[in-house]
Amino acid sequence: MLIVGETERSIDEKQRISIPKEMREFFAMENGPSIVYATPGANGSIWLYPKAAFESRANVMESSLLPNEDEMELEQILFSQTTRLEIDRTGRIRLPEMLLSFAGIDGQAIILGVRDHLAVVNPKSWEVMKQDGLPKLKEIMARIRSKKEKKPC
Repeated sequence: MLIVGETERSIDEKQRISIPKEMREFFAMENGPSIVYATPGANGSIWLYPKAAFESRANVMESSLLPNEDEMELEQILFSQTTRLEIDRTGRIRLPEMLLSFAGIDGQAIILGVRDHLAVVNPKSWEVMKQDGLPKLKEIMARIRSKKEKKPC
């Protein structure tokens, strides 16, 4: 299943944001509470991963007693700043202040469905990214296609 769509949400005084019902179903667990991993996103947003998707991606990262410096730095920053959250009965999560500050979010946010996770973004930043990105969509797709064609099978 794919997580898609875009919606604006308020963040209350307790730093809670509600995840839309149609997006929330991707976080549902068979037994127990719905779990979300909130992590800093590479593009200055907050990424929200379903438990299974985050753990699967984390396990794909190569582990070694001697990681290279970039891997070590990424793991230290990424995992230390990631928070495991439970979705409450009303579909809300409490976003950590550090992540809200990192993403420049205060009061309002846009939640984006991004294939296997959600991105929580600053509304003004998202508007700029959309205005810049949509006209270049065809060019971006062509660049990605070209890179994939060059990879050996």
